[in-house]
Amino acid sequence: MLTLTRRLTPDPTATVQHTLALTAEERTRSRHYFETETGEGVYLHLPRGTVLRHGDLLQSEDQCCLVRVIAKPEPVLVVTAKTPLDLLRAAYHLGNRHVPLEVTETYLRLSPDPVLQSMLEQMGLQVAPAILPFEPESGAYGQSQHHHVHS
Repeated sequence: MLTLTRRLTPDPTATVQHTLALTAEERTRSRHYFETETGEGVYLHLPRGTVLRHGDLLQSEDQCCLVRVIAKPEPVLVVTAKTPLDLLRAAYHLGNRHVPLEVTETYLRLSPDPVLQSMLEQMGLQVAPAILPFEPESGAYGQSQHHHVHS
């Protein structure tokens, strides 16, 4: 079993030995056992508070192996609006509820929640369930590195 102890910045040209598909919630775990897409067991032993992002590389403690993290498709709600102001209002109301939220210029994504879905629909927004990668914001005091997965 590989023990992954170091997070490296994304490098699409890096040669990796394994790919690790994780949900948004799983990417917040710094100490956990997972299996790669080929069934290889890996143990994350990263600094507490590490939040992994799509494309991050993980290095094994013996430095011989690289694993690429990918955002695993998961159930989400995709929120769109007729105007940018309507989308901004939705982000404001969801932020007041401290909901993990993926924010882009054209849509918001959040985990399925029937109460929030109803609120958004009552605000006149379009809400569609989907199974897509989910890359919520890391927070104002989180990591400075920021990138989205578009699908």
